[in-house]
Amino acid sequence: MKLPDDLKTRSNSSCELCASTEDLAAYEVTHAPEALRNTAIATCGKCRAQLERKEPLDAQHWQCLTTAMWSEVPAVQVVAWRMLNRLRKETWAAEQLDMMYLDEELLAWAKASGDHDNDDVVELHLDSNGTQLQHGDTVVLTKSLDVKGTSLNAKMGTVVKNIRLVENNTEQIEGKIEGQLIVILTKYVRKQNA
Repeated sequence: MKLPDDLKTRSNSSCELCASTEDLAAYEVTHAPEALRNTAIATCGKCRAQLERKEPLDAQHWQCLTTAMWSEVPAVQVVAWRMLNRLRKETWAAEQLDMMYLDEELLAWAKASGDHDNDDVVELHLDSNGTQLQHGDTVVLTKSLDVKGTSLNAKMGTVVKNIRLVENNTEQIEGKIEGQLIVILTKYVRKQNA
């Protein structure tokens, strides 16, 4: 989602969490009460990826919340509270949570997603070596695989280009072998270096 003009102005063309000016886009803060109209905040790519659990939390990066939590923008306060809760194992984050105050309505909004109950664990699609996989990557099979429902046998060493990640299952990817789209377990692939 592109950064709308009103958000650009409010944020001074920087991330409202970490103040970065790189890769800015709007991030919609979920589960907002109907009465609130402005529920989007300006975020950088790094903050967005970690908010959406697409990369592991970098506690050092989130030290920015010690400033962002004092924002006058309710959506920024809610995101700061949610992230501080995800990082509550860090001493500094627990201390900031103790200092932070949200009125009843904002606290209810912050808790509505349930995201604060989840810790900093992020489930990513990882290959057999623990390397993170992305949409469009090229992988190599590390084991010969019989494809169920066909006579196809995908040999070890077969290259699978332009993979797609299976949305709700970090142990599976999709790719084409001999023109057939198949599901492959991530433990049987190795990401090919570009």
